[in-house]
Amino acid sequence: MIRSLSSRASKRILSSVIPCYGNASSFSMVLRQPYRSSTLRQIFYKSQRNAIPCDFLKWGSLGSIRTSKFASGFSPLKPKPLDSIIDMERAKNKSAEELADVWDDYHLGRGHIAASMKAKLYKLFEQRSSSCRYFVIPLWRGSGYTTMFVQVQAPHMLITGLEDYKARGTQASPYFTVSYYTEFAESKDLVLVRGDIVFTSKLADLEAKWLLDTAQSFYLNDVRYKLVERFNRETREFEFKDVLQTLEMPIL
Repeated sequence: MIRSLSSRASKRILSSVIPCYGNASSFSMVLRQPYRSSTLRQIFYKSQRNAIPCDFLKWGSLGSIRTSKFASGFSPLKPKPLDSIIDMERAKNKSAEELADVWDDYHLGRGHIAASMKAKLYKLFEQRSSSCRYFVIPLWRGSGYTTMFVQVQAPHMLITGLEDYKARGTQASPYFTVSYYTEFAESKDLVLVRGDIVFTSKLADLEAKWLLDTAQSFYLNDVRYKLVERFNRETREFEFKDVLQTLEMPIL
């Protein structure tokens, strides 16, 4: 459960490009192939200067997943417990690969995104995100892209549009929420991942899948993570063009 995702981030200036391709050996989704899509597109990138706000406001308390109501009054986000999604007793008798397959099949066509990863990778994700909670990812649509703002407070991750965050601050709503279930981390070396698209009008299933995989790659890949560290710890040195080049997107 997310109690509060509140922190400050300093000014971030977007400019030149530096190649940044990660070592694939340090990031791999297990049991399922990483998500891919060639149909991820929208909103032309207006200017590098406006791509990231001068000052990030604090996130407010989170409301329920579907209403996504942010307010000063505390109303916590309540993801579904794992035992309300699957039969835990039957799941205990399945291998990690079988359980991952069942998990994926269960979520097909239900408006949710399913994934899985090894416990060791999740621990790394948890460790790195504890000190570097924020990041920005360009989502390609049509002839340009829109910038998405990522926040991680394990075992949860929130993704929303940066423009919405800039405009609404604590009233901004997440487009996509992700929960990590660690109930089988020790017994099966498996962490189940579930994503919920809050606003289907703002984010398609394929886009959500791509964002989940891409966000995780920036935390789990050693080279890509350097950009996350720079964004959170060395804000004056962070350049958004590095992210674009890493994702092989054109610099507009």
